[in-house]
Parts: sequence; C-alpha cells; structure tokens
Amino acid sequence: MSDSNGRDLESHDTVENVVLVVLDTARAESIGERTTPTLRRLAKEGVAFENAFAPAPWTLPSHASMFTGTYPSEHGAHGGHPYLEADLRTLPEAFADAGFRTVGVSNNTWLTEEFGFHRGFDELRKGWQYIQSDTDMGAVVRGEDRREKLQAARDRLFDGNPLINAANVLYSEFLQPAGDDGADRSTTWIADWLTSRDSDRPFFLFCNFIEPHVEYDPPREYAEQFLPEGTNYADATGIRQDPRAYDCDQYELSEREFAALRGLYRAELAYVDDQLAALRDALEVADKWEDTLLVVCADHGEHIGERGFFGHQYNLYDTLLNVPLVAHGGPFTGVGSRTDLVQLLDLPMTLLETAGIDDPALRDQGSGRSMLPAVTGADEGDDATVRDAAFAEYVAPQPSIERLEARFGEDEIPEHVRAFDRRLRAVRTSEYKYVQGSDGSERLHRVRSDPAERTDRRDDEPERVRELRARLEERFGPLEGVDAGDDEGVAMEAGTKERLADLGYL
Repeated sequence: MSDSNGRDLESHDTVENVVLVVLDTARAESIGERTTPTLRRLAKEGVAFENAFAPAPWTLPSHASMFTGTYPSEHGAHGGHPYLEADLRTLPEAFADAGFRTVGVSNNTWLTEEFGFHRGFDELRKGWQYIQSDTDMGAVVRGEDRREKLQAARDRLFDGNPLINAANVLYSEFLQPAGDDGADRSTTWIADWLTSRDSDRPFFLFCNFIEPHVEYDPPREYAEQFLPEGTNYADATGIRQDPRAYDCDQYELSEREFAALRGLYRAELAYVDDQLAALRDALEVADKWEDTLLVVCADHGEHIGERGFFGHQYNLYDTLLNVPLVAHGGPFTGVGSRTDLVQLLDLPMTLLETAGIDDPALRDQGSGRSMLPAVTGADEGDDATVRDAAFAEYVAPQPSIERLEARFGEDEIPEHVRAFDRRLRAVRTSEYKYVQGSDGSERLHRVRSDPAERTDRRDDEPERVRELRARLEERFGPLEGVDAGDDEGVAMEAGTKERLADLGYL
C-alpha cells in the first residue's frame, strides 16, 4: 500500500489502534510541568509539536477541520451554519471502512448527531448523559433554582423513557461528583470498554474532554494549588463567568478577578491531565499501550482577560490558535520536540498514514498534510511535505449580533461588540502573522519578536502586507463580507440550546 507520493506505507512503523483526545479550550501557553505533567511526559516520550495551530478559534469549525482535513470556509460548518454536511468524508468514516471499531466520547454538545458529527462512529456517547438516551435532561442540570429545575423535569420527563430520564436527573442533581464535567465518567467508561472487548478488531477512539472550558469549576484540591495568594476557593468560584455578558459590558472583572479565573483554569488543566493519566493507565491495563498511537491536542485556546477578551470568540490571536499537540506511539515514539508549523487539519492524513490506511476520498477533499514524513525523516528535500505557513478563519460571529440583541436587548450591545460582526482570516509564518477582516481591517505582527501580537507593523512593512494578503487570496480567494446564512437553519433540541448557553456560546 502506498500514499499519494508513492511511499510504501507498510515500511513505516505502523500501529494497530488510534486514540485521538481533545482537551477542549486548552491553550498552548498554559501547558507545562506543573499544570500538565502527564502531557509533558507523553511529549518527552513521544513528540511535541510546539507550533501547532487550530484553523478556527472555537469548537465546531475546529473539530470539523480535524474530522475532514478542510478549512472552515471549505467544510462550511460555522456560526451561521452549525452543521457538518454529509457530502464531506470524515475521519471516523475512513477508519470504519478500513475495518476499525470506531467509538466517540463527546463531552461538548456541539459534537453530536444534531450537528453532523456522528457519521462513521459505531458508537458516539454523550458524556453529559449518565444513561445514554436520545432525551437530553441537561435543562434540569442548568436550572438556576428549584422552580426552574422542576419545570424542566416536567417538560422533558416523559419525552422518551421516563425511568431513564429520572435516573439521569437523580445522578446529575445528587450523585455527580463535584468539579467534574464528564471527564471522570468518560475515562471510567473507556477503561471498562477496553477491558471488556471480546474482539481483536483494531479501534479508533475519539474523546473530547470539555475541561477546562468555561465555567472553570475544578475540584477544590486542584484549585487551591493554583489560586493566587490571598484568594480562597469560595471567592474564586463565586466570580461570575459569563463571557458574552462580559463582552457586552453587563458586568466588569478586575485584574485580581481575572487572576483568580486563570488559577481556576490552570486547575482545570491539572484535573483533566490526571484524567489523561487514567486513560493511559487504561490502555496499559488492557495491553493496548504498545500498539496504540495516542494523539492529544486542543481544539482552540482561550482568553482570560488578555487584550480585554474573555472566552474564545471574535478574534484570531495566537492565544486562541496556538494549541498543544502531542503524539506517542509507533514512529512518533522518542522523537522529541518539533518546531515545524503544523495544523489540526493535518491530523486526518497523519492518523491514517500511521495506521497504514489510504483513503483517497478523504485525502483528495482536504488541505491537510501528513506529519509522519517529518518525524521519520522521509521529507528531506521534499518541500511538499513541509508547511511554511498556517491559516485560520473566523467565518461568522458566534453568537451572532442578533442573538446577543435577543439576550441583552438591542440597545445594550456596545459598538465595539457590533464591530465583531465581520469575517476574519489569518496567515502565520514562523516570523509573521497577518490578519485581514471583511470590514477592511488589517494587522501585521512580527511574532518572533512580538509573540503577544501587540505591535501592528502594517505601515512599516507594506511589502510584507501585500505578500501575505496575496497568500490569503491564493488560499481562500478574495475576502467578502459575512455571509452567515440562516443561523436557525439547524434545529436544536431545547436541552442542547441551554447546554450551549452554559458554555458561553449562546
């Protein structure tokens, strides 16, 4: 079997199983020995891509790129059209057609059949449901008082199996461990699944851990390790965490409060890192560690007060795009740190090639490149396998200005928020970052000397601006205004809408 460049795939050190873990909202700059020792150990034993970039700053378009190898404007899943269309080949479909058992564990409500992410999975579990059911009782969990919880339970209890619905409510309201948003349940289920399998069939396992997504609510013992001096757990967890309300000037946060929130965020990372350790242990106990490729990444990063932002919407700063990416197993073992520019949409071709699978449909539709030649040394002298630039897009604002008006009132939306109603795209090389907006805005940063992207150099280096603008047009075509389409075109269940509201999306 060979790939599109004629390489013999079986000559690589292929693996039997593939596990892809996404640490939702984990920014690269917060990864380290103290917050994520398990991930750092994996990086030392395997390979860490220090310059890995997401193609979009939020969950749905970024995961769609990871699943299809295409950019957001190519796969069309964005804030104005929150659905992955069925005419695109997906990574789980490729593994399924190659004979793999395909299992997904989602702890983010965007990653469900409602939004087209079920295709190719033999099983896709929803982590917010203790007993798997088509009826989502999440509205009960999110009721702010007893009256709201009782009303939500009455509205949904008899939609489907009332006994299962009641069990889900009982668990979520009284038995669910504090400080966990599904990660512990996910690793426990995966461990049980691995040890109870009665087949030698290879598997592809995808898991999204939603920690450290807002709201940051780590267990107390984790939070107390990372909170600033003089800030206690009760005060920190009492800080309001509502990014869209913060954007719209509904309330203010001091730098002291943001420092406390950063402490909670790092504690969330430490907690989910321990869950990653449990996942590794489960693979070892099941005797699957040695023949499994484990890839851990984030779908996007997070702003926690930096540049006046809270959350991960409305911009394309590296704080949102530079993500951790670590691989271990097969040819990725013992490689060390890499500084190559890579993108999350390179994952499909990388995972398939490492598993010895050639899927022409997925390969031909996408813009991804396998990272395998770089780590094996097979790319020497082959410029086609090395990226000299990474691209990102923000196709439509999420939530839309109309949704913000519906929530806060038309007169309550500040002008600086209305200015976010634009389309953004960016190109980043090892030295420069250029961002262009459909509102006519442009900025250029020399990221090597200005990693925080604070100094705009577009007036100082007009030739560089023209060069990078041309690269964006070559990649995506001329930039036009926002064409969000009908953001109500995909019907969402009531429980899903409330779950997304809790996550700061609506």
